[in-house]
Amino acid sequence: MFLPYDTTILILIPTIIFTMYAQNKVQTTFNRYLRVPTRKGYTGYDVARFILDQNGLRDVPIEMSPGRLSDHYNPSRRILRLSRDVYNGTSIASVSVAAHEVGHAIQHARGYIPLTFRNTIFPIAKFGSSAAWFFIMAGLLFSSTNFLLDIGIILYFTAVLFQIITLPVEFNASNRALELLDSNGFIDRDEYRGSKKVLNAAALTYVAAMAAAVSQLIRLLVIRNRRE
Repeated sequence: MFLPYDTTILILIPTIIFTMYAQNKVQTTFNRYLRVPTRKGYTGYDVARFILDQNGLRDVPIEMSPGRLSDHYNPSRRILRLSRDVYNGTSIASVSVAAHEVGHAIQHARGYIPLTFRNTIFPIAKFGSSAAWFFIMAGLLFSSTNFLLDIGIILYFTAVLFQIITLPVEFNASNRALELLDSNGFIDRDEYRGSKKVLNAAALTYVAAMAAAVSQLIRLLVIRNRRE
């Protein structure tokens, strides 16, 4: 959220640029490798179903998700959802994204601690990210003390914490995906590099999201200190 006519907005500029770069990077990389079919010809669904079954997760269904790059694993319902390009695609991008989402399902089944922690704080972070700005704006506009602003900053910190803990979760899922794709022969050795590029580009968006959240928190702290 931007506060009008506030010079502290300059703190956000580097991360705004970085976020734009990350979003462009994931789009261009995904589009590039979406046009490169794997030699084995497995679809994203084939890869996901095989790895799930291999890890004792035969009861986890795979559904087609509307939209583009909408792939995700829902831990509360234990459902894996793949976008059309990934579900039906036989490209390096398709199998890489599918394996990454399966990585989250395996994390969930094995009680991967960072994922468990992230799922636990998600409701708090969701509430905090939306409620924080009510207290922040009220504190800035209607209060001469920092009491309401402090409440807003604390609430916003829960959202920052969620973004920070998301990083190891995503990197671990990508590492699992690369290992599973390689060990099960879904990709050849020379295709491994392309798969890694796809997953690294996707991970960059989470790094950007964390950087943006942290820089916003720093900005709020600067604003608070100015009011003392």
